Amino acid sequence: MTTAAPSPAASPSPAPKLTQGSIMRHVVVMTATGSIGLMAIFVVDFLNLFYIALLGQQELAAAIGYAGTLLFFVVSLCIGLTIAATAVVSRALGARRRDEARRLATSSLVFAAAVTFALTVLTLPLLSPILTLFGAEGRTHDIAWRFLLIVMPTTPLLGLGMAMSGLLRATGDARRAMYVTLAGGVLAAVCDPLFIFGFGLGVDGAAIVSVLARLALVAIGLNGCVRVHNLLAPPNWRAALADARPLAGIAVPAILANIATPFGNAVVTAAVARHGDPAVAGYAVIGRIIPLAFGVIFALTGSIGPILGQNFGAQRFDRVRRTIIDSVIFMLCYCTATWIALILLREPIVRLFGASGEGADLIRFFCIYVAGLWVFVGAMFVGNAAFNNLGFPTWSTMLNWGRATAGTVPFAWIGAAYFGARGVIAGQALGAVVFGIVGVIAALRVVDQLAAHDRRGARDLIPEVGPQVPPFSSDKAATALDWTDPEQTTKS
Repeated sequence: MTTAAPSPAASPSPAPKLTQGSIMRHVVVMTATGSIGLMAIFVVDFLNLFYIALLGQQELAAAIGYAGTLLFFVVSLCIGLTIAATAVVSRALGARRRDEARRLATSSLVFAAAVTFALTVLTLPLLSPILTLFGAEGRTHDIAWRFLLIVMPTTPLLGLGMAMSGLLRATGDARRAMYVTLAGGVLAAVCDPLFIFGFGLGVDGAAIVSVLARLALVAIGLNGCVRVHNLLAPPNWRAALADARPLAGIAVPAILANIATPFGNAVVTAAVARHGDPAVAGYAVIGRIIPLAFGVIFALTGSIGPILGQNFGAQRFDRVRRTIIDSVIFMLCYCTATWIALILLREPIVRLFGASGEGADLIRFFCIYVAGLWVFVGAMFVGNAAFNNLGFPTWSTMLNWGRATAGTVPFAWIGAAYFGARGVIAGQALGAVVFGIVGVIAALRVVDQLAAHDRRGARDLIPEVGPQVPPFSSDKAATALDWTDPEQTTKS
């Protein structure tokens, strides 16, 4: 009797890409492409504002500004959903559970679509009062409301596109993950002038281009996930419901962690405002310098997540630890180079933004003395990535909110009392030093404890997730870490 050849599904999966080769190379490639992709999301809103401003009507530019405030929170939510999708799928791929990874990938898209759809349904009737709360009124309010009325219904497209970018990063395909979000920025750059000026649609044209950009995200993402990587399984609604728990367990803390940053910035802005309009103008310039100079840091949490997740899934704790260390080294080199560049370019920056007096002095002070401390913010984000992908997402939330409160409020207000506006921004940076160090030390401690647990033979930290099996959660991993009794093991 002839024995049937084993099916392709039964053959062992090849070793995941990020569990092999140089960790530092993976960190550099994933972070560089991730930062480009993340910044492309914000480029769409920036280009909208830039081209609308060329129309010379203050109400139009202000309307885009108010709409952008709400869209910032929407993007923060989508980033949290993306982090969750990347974490669960990369762990499954690292453990060579290809079928589980495909199911989780599909479930993560269902989850992202459901959450963003619910957000849209809840937000649409409240657009007018939300804009009023932001301070919009009159014609500016009406224009912003019409812009959001066109853009907000496509929020699920944004959530799906960003989630698919995260899924491609989970496979280690940094280039295609970058293409997904970059496509929206390129389309906006090409179509914004055509729709705003050529067709004479103004703000409505900018809104339509935003919708087209989101369609491009989904189209490029589907091509990479389906045609290139065959990463999506047929939808299974029962599995999707079961998988929603581990996804929410990562997404909710990640979203809360993202919201901490604007809260901390609001505290600093209020403290700087006490020192007059020139100081506020200088701080506003600093607020535009930071995303451009340190965009790599903001992308770090999502970019190194797949490296941590795949190696955690493969039980390669030596590589997980090395990823944390190499990421900190990369941040140190990047922030040092950026700091030197800001010191050399401080005067051109002052002239570019037309700053003078105290505002110009504040910009110079930031470039010379404060910018170098951003390496500790980068270290904190390395800790965030480790916690999100090793099963401790609530630790990421606590770390971010700790920095936004205890690491910002007392430092900023004490700095203001003794050194004025300079003391405010210096105090905020000094507060990040404490939480950056704590974040890295805690992340390394988590890895060491997980490795010790693995050596004791308890390899159930990443159970298969499905309708019959309790989903993975941070509680499961936390149970595995006994901080007092080294002999404790986790029950299956």
